Order: sequence, then structure tokens, then C-alpha cells
Amino acid sequence: MLKINGLTKSYGGFSVLNGLNMSIEKGDIYGFLGTNGCGKTTTMNILCNIIPKDHGEIIHASEDMVIGYLPESPALFGYMNSYEYLDFIATCCDYSGNIKERTAEVLHLTGMSNSATRRIDGYSRGMIQRIGIAAALYANPDLLILDEPTSALDPEGRAEVMNIISALSASGSTIILCTHILADVERVANKVGILRNGVMAVEGYLDDVIKTFGTGNSIIVRSRHANVTASVLQEIDTIGQVHIQQYNDVVVYAKEGISEAEFFYKVVTTLASKQIVPEGVWFNRLTLEQIYLGVNSGQLLPYSHTMTGGYVQ
Repeated sequence: MLKINGLTKSYGGFSVLNGLNMSIEKGDIYGFLGTNGCGKTTTMNILCNIIPKDHGEIIHASEDMVIGYLPESPALFGYMNSYEYLDFIATCCDYSGNIKERTAEVLHLTGMSNSATRRIDGYSRGMIQRIGIAAALYANPDLLILDEPTSALDPEGRAEVMNIISALSASGSTIILCTHILADVERVANKVGILRNGVMAVEGYLDDVIKTFGTGNSIIVRSRHANVTASVLQEIDTIGQVHIQQYNDVVVYAKEGISEAEFFYKVVTTLASKQIVPEGVWFNRLTLEQIYLGVNSGQLLPYSHTMTGGYVQ
């Protein structure tokens, strides 16, 4: 649906994007991640034709592809109510359908029908974000870009906005979600891209990214007798390293080539053979937050490197 090849952008002598590659398929909810100043907003502004690119290729699904954009801090006309504002949006995007019906539809979708006659300057931050999403959705965009849609919202407002995004996802919408709240990305996104130093450091479907960075290659055994447990597990020929950490947790790393099922079986049967009854045994799966922090620090390497002595969480 959207493919970016070798995108570059500089401001004066400062290079922001240094050959960005990015790929989004129809129906993806794409978590676009990175530190402040890494080029996320520049990328979104280029996609929306707000600023020009320097070099690179942007391939759209069609020449008339429509993009809806919610900026991080939407500036709305406070003296208007939602009906008036969305009528204004309809005029701006030259909407050709029934404006009254479309306005009612996006108000219902964003949960703003009951507040639509109130002036916008009396809205809460969450309500403003919802009207901003309604405006971005108005022209039935092929791609919806949301820049920090839950920024500075209280838990209730954040939950409201995330419920809207979940509903859009269920309806098959294609969305770029740019946010620092990684739990929100894990909740709704199926694909992620981590931008670092102006290039895409990591991109892929979320499950694949988590697997790439070590899912299943380590198991935690919680035991009252951590030293004995660690000593017993170290004797297994398919075990690479064994470490004891806080709470009497024994972290066991597998050697390369063993499957998750075999790895888990070896651990629990060995414990049983030595009559060691642990308090718990589970896979030490990295979260998206751990992956994000590790990638941006330059310490976290993919699974194949982890198995040969690279960074281990």
C-alpha cells in the first residue's frame, strides 16, 4: 500500500532522514517508534506533502491515495462547535458525499455525538483529540496517520482514544500510530518500525520482531534453592548459560538450534528428576519496551547474535 525507499531530508546542514526504508500493507496498524528528534514527524510531514523530501522514493497504492492526518497538538477553532468544524473540514477536503450523514457518522464513531453542539473551547483534551480524529477520518482516507493521539491525556481520555483506534483496526483501516506509549502499540499494532539516527533500525510484524529479539531462548525458574537449581540446570547439554538474579530467579539460556518445546521439556524434566519443585517456570519473553530501549541504546542485537554472546536482557 505504501513503500518508502531511501528517503532523505536535511535542514540546513543537519541531516534528519538518512535513507529511510519503510513498508506498510493495507490493513496494517503500524507502530512508528523512535526518540524525539529521530525523524518521525519529518517523515509524516513528507507523506502528507506538508514539506518536500530531498531524495528517495515514495510509492503509493494509487495516484489518488487519500491520507488523513492528526498532528500531535491539533489546533481547532474554539469558537465553533463540532458540527461547524466538521462542515469546515468537509469544504476543505472537497467532500462529494452527503455532508450531514458523514458528519453524523464520524461523530458517532468517535463518541462525540452528544457533545457536538458545544463550543470546542469548552472541550477536554480527550474530546479535542476525538474531534481531531473525526476530522482526519472525514474524507475516508486510505491511510490514517495519528501523531501522539494520547499525548497528555488522563487514563480515561487515553482509553477512549485507544478504543477508537481498536474499532478502526477491526474495520480494516490502515493506520500509522506514532506514540511513546509502547503499551498502546502492543495493544493495537500488528507491525512496528523503530527509527534510529534517521534510518529504520527495526521493522516487521510485531510477533516476528519479538521472536527475532530472543523470544523463547531463555526461561526463568523461580526457586527457593536458587543455587542448587542453577547447578542442576547447568548440567543440561542444551543449556548455554545459567544466571541467578533477584527474587531467587534462575535465568536459563538455550544453545542455538533447540526448539522452544524441547528447551522447556528439558528444563522441567530435569528439575523433576532431581525432585526440585520450583515456584514457577516461564519463558523470559522480551516486551516491546525492552526491545525499543535496547535498540535505541545500541545494545540489543537480534536473536541469532544473542545466542552467540551478544546483548542479553
